[in-house]
Amino acid sequence: MNHLNFILSFIIVFLPIELKREEARIIEYTNSVAPSEVVTITTYTPTIEECDSTPLITASGFKINERNPKRHRIIAVSRDLKRKYKFGTKLRIKGAGKYDGTYVVRDVMNKRYKNRIDILVGKTDKQTKLKKVKVYKIK
Repeated sequence: MNHLNFILSFIIVFLPIELKREEARIIEYTNSVAPSEVVTITTYTPTIEECDSTPLITASGFKINERNPKRHRIIAVSRDLKRKYKFGTKLRIKGAGKYDGTYVVRDVMNKRYKNRIDILVGKTDKQTKLKKVKVYKIK
């Protein structure tokens, strides 16, 4: 049991440090390069009205936690952007206020949308639309 306590305390102490270092590396990278795209950002919820008959499964097959969907940091991209950003691509969003951060492409939008990224949020979150948001592809 002593070994388990040691391992757990090691994880609790050092994992947050490593995560902060990774986030700092991503921020430094995105501050030093031009944005990949300037897009319109909208939000969507995992509902039949906004998705399809299987709202808790993304186009990539990823299963969404119904109770806290935004914890996954999922984005859907318009089909014109899908050619550039494949499923699993990490993108950093800047200029979107509380939506700034790193997300993973796991979904695709209806074909009627162009140059747009949809951020997955919870059912009770307010719908948002922001224009001229910078997006950076993380390598």
